[in-house]
Amino acid sequence: MIIKKSIFVLILSLIICVPLRAQEQDLKREVTLYNPYKPSLSDARKLSFLPDINDTASVNPVFSYDVNSEAFNPTHSISPIKSASLLSDPLPKLYKSYVRLGLGNNSTPLGELSISNHRSKKGAAGIYAKHYSSNGKVPLENKQKVYAGFMDNDATVYGRKFFDKSYVDLTADFMQKVRYAYGYNTETPYEFLKKNIRLSYIDAGASLSFVSLNLDSADLSYDLGVSYDYFRNAGDGNMNHVGFNGKMAALYKGFYLGGGLDIDHYTLSKSLGIDPKYILTFSPFVKKSTDQWNFHLGAGLSLEKNLDSKVKAYIHPDLEFGFSVVPQYVRFFAELGGRLENNEPMNIIRENPFLLPGRPIYCIPNTNHAIVISAGLKGNSGIGGNYVLSASYSIVNKMIFYSNIFYPPTSGMDQRGNYFTIQPDDAEVFNVHGELSGKFSKRMSFNSSVDYYKYTLSANQYAWNKPDWKGRMGLFYNLRDKIIAGAEVTALGSRKLLVGQLAMIPVGGGVTSDSRVIEQPVHVNLGLSAEYRYTRILSFWVKVDNVSWNRYYEWAFYPSQMFNIMAGFSYSL
Repeated sequence: MIIKKSIFVLILSLIICVPLRAQEQDLKREVTLYNPYKPSLSDARKLSFLPDINDTASVNPVFSYDVNSEAFNPTHSISPIKSASLLSDPLPKLYKSYVRLGLGNNSTPLGELSISNHRSKKGAAGIYAKHYSSNGKVPLENKQKVYAGFMDNDATVYGRKFFDKSYVDLTADFMQKVRYAYGYNTETPYEFLKKNIRLSYIDAGASLSFVSLNLDSADLSYDLGVSYDYFRNAGDGNMNHVGFNGKMAALYKGFYLGGGLDIDHYTLSKSLGIDPKYILTFSPFVKKSTDQWNFHLGAGLSLEKNLDSKVKAYIHPDLEFGFSVVPQYVRFFAELGGRLENNEPMNIIRENPFLLPGRPIYCIPNTNHAIVISAGLKGNSGIGGNYVLSASYSIVNKMIFYSNIFYPPTSGMDQRGNYFTIQPDDAEVFNVHGELSGKFSKRMSFNSSVDYYKYTLSANQYAWNKPDWKGRMGLFYNLRDKIIAGAEVTALGSRKLLVGQLAMIPVGGGVTSDSRVIEQPVHVNLGLSAEYRYTRILSFWVKVDNVSWNRYYEWAFYPSQMFNIMAGFSYSL
């Protein structure tokens, strides 16, 4: 077998070698190349495609579950809460007393005292007293210096008791005014004693009131009070006054309904020969207000018995309406009203204290403001203040004016125009009024007002001692409540003053046709004030009045004291 395999391998090798040799002989040929050889590959076309993102396979999961609820009982522990600490009282501190003392030129002292208790839920009590006087002299038109002093004394003792829904007020007052009728027509000069021209007025009384304290506007509110006072002037006679005033109101179906009742009864001494007088006024009303509008519907019914033997009745409207044009900045208002003005002696004395003493001061008619129509705009000024612009028209019966009187030289009297008597007249009054306040900066503010008047009278030619216009402008500076200063300029238009020769004094006074008209020019006055607060309880102040451009006559023949300066301090305990 081994020999056979060797022979087979040899034969196979011979077979293979013979052809190879023959092919090697055939391949020996010549090749001629004309260009250099450049190998290259043919372009291949590539296939590009994006995979398809749409999944054709869909899976619908199906599962089920079970919830086994078990109660959860958390563990907790109680720990004590720390007590809250009380802060200090946010209300400002009150002082029990207040003292203000000052002294000025013309021997002018000022004293003011106020004593009260601290804050209390049970009540309040206190006393207030003030003294202000002057002992200066002024020159008249003939350069004669006359005594032009005055004295004002006021005292009040009050107490208040608080209850759950109301409180009671009890007040006792005392007032004394002393004036000297120093002004007279110097065309007929004469000498007079100070005691002969002294005018003294005293009024003392007490009042008791019962007032509700309502936390809910739907509850009934009330204000009831009674009062008594005794009045006496320099002449013979006196007057006792008893008064009652009451007001009740409540909310009913969205409307506020209420009414008021005022009664004033006067009894005069027999020496005056004047019957008792009274005024009774009943005034029901209904009103409602929202942020956008408000209205007030009411009326006043007054019964009066004064100088006439018959009782007079008056009906006055009391209507108000307003609505917001631009919230907070522009609000329109209109009013139609009227009232009966009570010209009792104290109200007249506050306006003109130089009336002829004695019986005439108790014989002054009341003034009936029959109709008062007014309309205007008001709102926020946009500079930290407010404004008001309005016009009004009034029909007034027995409007009170004053006439200076003098006795003829042949009468043997000492008076030469020192006193005044009333000159009532029916009038129509047109008034334009404007107010504006605001702030120039955080420290400086201002307020101002102006009025224009036009009078149409029945009997008199002019509205005596009434200016055609008046204005006021005040500037105020506050430096951190430490330094407070102010300046105020006031101006009065021209006025006409009446001087009449007294022939006789009828009831209510009067003058003959032999009269004289005095014209007073425009008057401008400047007042200054400053206060330095050294501490919260001690401050020093100074005030300057009547820095005038010209000589000012408040009444005919009555020049003012001109330049006044006063300085002092205030102290609180």
